[in-house]
Amino acid sequence: MHQPDRSFTCERPLFVASIPAGFPSPADDYVEGTLDLNQHLIKHPAATFFVRVTGDSMIDAGIHPGDLLIVDRALTPAEGDVVIAVLDGELTVKRLQRVNAKPVLVADNRRYPPIRPRENQEFEMWGVVTYVIHKV
Repeated sequence: MHQPDRSFTCERPLFVASIPAGFPSPADDYVEGTLDLNQHLIKHPAATFFVRVTGDSMIDAGIHPGDLLIVDRALTPAEGDVVIAVLDGELTVKRLQRVNAKPVLVADNRRYPPIRPRENQEFEMWGVVTYVIHKV
């Protein structure tokens, strides 16, 4: 896990126009200003970390092996959030659901069964995934 270094900015040009998935519009290609991805993607710098994904249990959520996740530990996990949890000392990324007020960690891949932490297991909600970065 890596914590972001906010001691410098990393601003890049930001185009005014959104990019349509259909035909391009050549008249819309001017720059509005700059965008610092640190400022745009990280709301709580002291509580934000990056983690790299292994495995394919979240593939249907668009999270692939090798992707980089931005995780905010300052957020309170809510139903449906993609979260990082610690289960018996190991980190896992899953979607949070609650059944009878108890947390259930659900994979976004039918090949993996839901995980229902038992009372005798070490279990902690570690953070909420706010962004996924992957190569296309």
